[in-house]
Amino acid sequence: MPKAVGIDLGTTNSCVAVVEAGEPTVISNAEGGRVTPSVVHFSKSGETLVGEPAKRQAILNPERTVRSVKRLMGQRTVAITVDGRDYTPEQISALILEKLARDASSYLGEPVKQAVVTVPAYFDDAQRNATKHAGEIAGLEVLRIINEPTAAALAYGHKQEKMEGTILVYDFGGGTFDVTIMDVEINKASAEERDYYEVRSTAGDTHLGGDDIDQALFDFLADTFKAEHGVDLREDRQAQQRLREAAEKAKMELSSALQTEINLAFIAVDQDKQPLHLNTTLTRAKLEDLARPIVERTR
Repeated sequence: MPKAVGIDLGTTNSCVAVVEAGEPTVISNAEGGRVTPSVVHFSKSGETLVGEPAKRQAILNPERTVRSVKRLMGQRTVAITVDGRDYTPEQISALILEKLARDASSYLGEPVKQAVVTVPAYFDDAQRNATKHAGEIAGLEVLRIINEPTAAALAYGHKQEKMEGTILVYDFGGGTFDVTIMDVEINKASAEERDYYEVRSTAGDTHLGGDDIDQALFDFLADTFKAEHGVDLREDRQAQQRLREAAEKAKMELSSALQTEINLAFIAVDQDKQPLHLNTTLTRAKLEDLARPIVERTR
């Protein structure tokens, strides 16, 4: 039988996995990452970039780069225009799905034609149908659309032999936040009983996520640099791109380290056209301080 994959088509990042020997395995993309930025860039030469290469163009060439298209899914009157050509949100999403399917095919050594795709619990019928249509445009048979919190609960329940109770699924994504309360009953020892999952309540914020932490860190670094050198890095696209990438990298490093160094040489010039460098130490405590208001919003 052909293998079906599971796809998390995210607002900021997407991911693809396959079940091997009864266990789900995340498939790395062609660039070696476990997640693929949900970003599409149309170059002047006519080349279409998806994922990390497209993300690097987000600030340098914003008019040719599409991000967070998931927020537009199901809106029939919305069109994304690049070089005079209109794209629907489904067409942009299809390009991301094609990239994920291509990476999965390379990993499995066979074409991937079937997928289960997850969507936020708050997605309505129009948004779900649009997601399924995007899969069809990408050449995929979408076997099922599953709510993201339900998928998380299934993954959790997969490793439990027996449990009964209420769980909270806390999904703090890159661009969206979802929280769901579910009743779960699992008893793998019983051949008669089936595992039971029921959503009690769901809520969220479609404009809250890890991107906000990146932005808070970016603003802190830019403000610190401006106070020291009198130069605002936000006014230069190349400096913006470098600083944003450094902020995200520092955030990740502080997941396992108490402090990290941020060193960006020749990021700007002063009034005398002399090169300026950004050299600073960022602590986990400072990151937590910057993130605290954002985390409190999720509460």
